[in-house]
Amino acid sequence: MKITFYGHASLGIAVGGKHLLVDPYISANPKAAHIDMETVKADYILLTHAHGDHILDVEAIAKRTNAVIVSNAEIAGYYAAKGFQSHPMNHGGSWNFDFGKLKFVNAIHSSSFPDGSYGGNPGGFVIEGEHKNIYIAGDTALSMDMKLIPMRTKLDLAILPIGDNFTMDVEDAIIASDFLDCDKILGYHYDTFGFIEIDHEESIRKFFNKGKDLMLLEIGSSIEL
Repeated sequence: MKITFYGHASLGIAVGGKHLLVDPYISANPKAAHIDMETVKADYILLTHAHGDHILDVEAIAKRTNAVIVSNAEIAGYYAAKGFQSHPMNHGGSWNFDFGKLKFVNAIHSSSFPDGSYGGNPGGFVIEGEHKNIYIAGDTALSMDMKLIPMRTKLDLAILPIGDNFTMDVEDAIIASDFLDCDKILGYHYDTFGFIEIDHEESIRKFFNKGKDLMLLEIGSSIEL
């Protein structure tokens, strides 16, 4: 399983011979200006919620790749009505795709499209594939629901927002990693704009002091599990 960071909350995941794209917000992010949108691969586009900084590039990429859009029922229906392929899910449900198993889990946030359309309730994803398990939290506050995830799935990596203001901060993300029983964390949703800027060295140190590993990837770089 290979995970590429495209900036903000955008991720590319290569798993099971397929390419998953999570919350594509690339073209309007100046920090991701070096990413060539035409080379971003997607067999599936996973959306945690409907905010513009998570769905901006969905239609452009889906038109080019014919990717299947996977999200809650409201978001999937929104894109299906526009003629895109979609797969609707809801909280607690899972589905066996050709890349592995995907589960839609709770998140505490808000969700509406930039045009004001209802975006349903936000969520996160647990992905099981190639004998590796990862959790993508989406935009969320710290939640006791996170304790439920390791009751079903032993995680190899948790991808958590750490930028504060709109989501958890670093300290809450450390508690989340305890709830998740996962000490390997990939941070995201930070630095894109002023409200969510963080001190990288201090953030990494805080995780390290708790015996945990926080990774902050350069935009365009990857890790392999």
